[in-house]
Amino acid sequence: MSKLIRKSNKGFTLIELMIVVAIIGILAAIAIPNFLRFQLKAKSSEGKVNIAAIRTAEESYLAEYGTYVGAAVSPLAIPGTAKAVFVDTGAAGANFNVLGWAPEGQVFFQYAVAAAGGTNYTVSAAANIDGADASQFWGYVKPLGATAAGIAGVHGACVAGGIWDPSAGPAAATALNTVGPCDGTSGQSVF
Repeated sequence: MSKLIRKSNKGFTLIELMIVVAIIGILAAIAIPNFLRFQLKAKSSEGKVNIAAIRTAEESYLAEYGTYVGAAVSPLAIPGTAKAVFVDTGAAGANFNVLGWAPEGQVFFQYAVAAAGGTNYTVSAAANIDGADASQFWGYVKPLGATAAGIAGVHGACVAGGIWDPSAGPAAATALNTVGPCDGTSGQSVF
């Protein structure tokens, strides 16, 4: 009978369990910030993809009607860390519905198209997906003919000279016909 009552020495000690918990804590401390950074980068890619889609819609509209069309900002306020409903607020004949473009569902960015004389346009988008004080601005500048300038975007960070060109220096906004950040600090959210 005493053989049955004897305790078994199998199992984990308290020290071993504490070591495992400490290892899991260290791994979580490394993994969670990386996960959040990748999540913000994925949200930021929405702007680039939608600007490229708006550019395609503008070129299609030009092919059919011989002019580019502007579109007022939508949604009315720049979304924060949560998505906002995209509602086309532009006047009839000068909005995203005329272009035949609308995003799928809610958006993290506010979009607008500035068009001048039907010959060139600038698409701009603004977001504050990380909740920081500064918004990020993305854009596309279609220049007038063969000139080296377009028109300024609705969002002030997108200038007529183009979007930010990292190869030309920190303050150079000279890249045309390319989707990208409007300035050197955009696209660099607190990742």
